Amino acid sequence: MLHLRERILGNADRPADLEAHPGHLLSFGITALLGQKIRARLDQLEKEWDIDQIMQGETAALVNLGLSAISIFGVIIAIFIGIGLVAKEIDKKTLYTILARPVRRWEFVVGKYLGLVLTLLTNAAFMTIGFFGALLLYTRPLTRSDASLLVAIYFILLEFLIITALTLLFSSFSSPIFSALFAFALFVIGTFSEDLKNFASMSHGMSKWGASAASWLIPNFASLNIISQVAHKQAVGGNLILFNTAYALLYSATVTLGAVLIFERRNLK
Repeated sequence: MLHLRERILGNADRPADLEAHPGHLLSFGITALLGQKIRARLDQLEKEWDIDQIMQGETAALVNLGLSAISIFGVIIAIFIGIGLVAKEIDKKTLYTILARPVRRWEFVVGKYLGLVLTLLTNAAFMTIGFFGALLLYTRPLTRSDASLLVAIYFILLEFLIITALTLLFSSFSSPIFSALFAFALFVIGTFSEDLKNFASMSHGMSKWGASAASWLIPNFASLNIISQVAHKQAVGGNLILFNTAYALLYSATVTLGAVLIFERRNLK
């Protein structure tokens, strides 16, 4: 069991081993700049509006902007790194060297998945520190009610588990360009999965069956997006936390298993 764990983790690209991506730091810097612009505009309106309304609007805007930045930049990193996890090893012929060792194909795939997830978690941790720092600096001291923000960030991390598995699935049989298109398309569609379910409930016949099947197969990213809810200090139920955790773990595990099965049967010659 020890050797098995070492082989899997040996194929997990650590954050330092992956390609440098300063773009996410630049992007978050742009987000901070936008936050400053929002603060300046709200300062101008303080003379006309009630101070409590200003503080509430300022906090809600910053929460929406900061959490959205963590989610969007993380998804972009997951897609554009994930599409090359397999293709890069094949193009550089390093995959054959890796598989020549006592490393099974499924260990290679799982190691790549864990490595990218670790990278995303590390990136999200730094962005979270920056987010809470901006919240503390530009709005008000943190309170116990801000714990709901951690729940929203936790859901974003669950989102990363799913999008990473999807990207790895597509990269196991498709080219990097098509893998990126497929993953991004599923992310966009999954963001509006509740609308798809509503469409299925209003449809009839084959359309109803097709829409219902699609709503079950497409990842439900809408359930993981509670940014607007926490920005307006609405409570997050414990049942939703349990459901989203189980859903994300099961969905990502199933998709990763699919990637393993496809890669196991892929002809690499």
